[in-house]
Amino acid sequence: MVVFAVVRIHSTQSQTPPGARLDPPEPRWPAVIAVLAVGGVYTALPESLAAGPRWLLPVIVVALLIPTVITHRRGRHATNQLLGHLLAGVITLFMVWSLVLLVRAVPTHKEPPLIMLRSAAALWVTNVLVFAYWYWRLDGGGPYGRDQRIGHPTGAFLFPQMTLERQGGAGKGSGPAWSPRFIDYLFLAFNTSAAFSPTDTPVLSRWAKVLTMIQATISVTVIVVLAARAVNIL
Repeated sequence: MVVFAVVRIHSTQSQTPPGARLDPPEPRWPAVIAVLAVGGVYTALPESLAAGPRWLLPVIVVALLIPTVITHRRGRHATNQLLGHLLAGVITLFMVWSLVLLVRAVPTHKEPPLIMLRSAAALWVTNVLVFAYWYWRLDGGGPYGRDQRIGHPTGAFLFPQMTLERQGGAGKGSGPAWSPRFIDYLFLAFNTSAAFSPTDTPVLSRWAKVLTMIQATISVTVIVVLAARAVNIL
């Protein structure tokens, strides 16, 4: 996934006409809260299913978030993008590591069933938040790239609002053009984990298709573990 991130740094962005009025900058605080939530949810895992001490991921998240926020405030967008991708890669690595430990723990029966169920649920939520952050970071050149153009005419995902604007049903004379926010990518990630597909938002780019397949695979794995432990409880 880090390879995808590097490719997206140099992705082509649509040109904004000179003198055009850009949309207000996208707020970053929802993404910050989501990443902090990933660190918080990770502490709910037992030590046997955590990659190192349970406090390690929250500490790394905070250590990377601070310079990420600072570089955004100071306008160092290239550095901010690299730090954001690094942060996404770290939380993905910890999640996958814990998922492997969870699957390996199923046949050993070392952890009580209720602990296994709670851990699987925590990883399912983490899966949603992690991939929502990936989509938000990569689509349309990332949040900074989307800020540099009017609306969201092209991207890796075809949101319903984009179709409406192309058909002239929205965004004409009724305010600023529509552009996705973090909540839109969170909704996309939730649907991908819950329904194993993006539902109302088609996936256009190859890198996005690969990410959604990985996310759906992780979700299926977690649900299988949940089902296995639920059968043992019954």
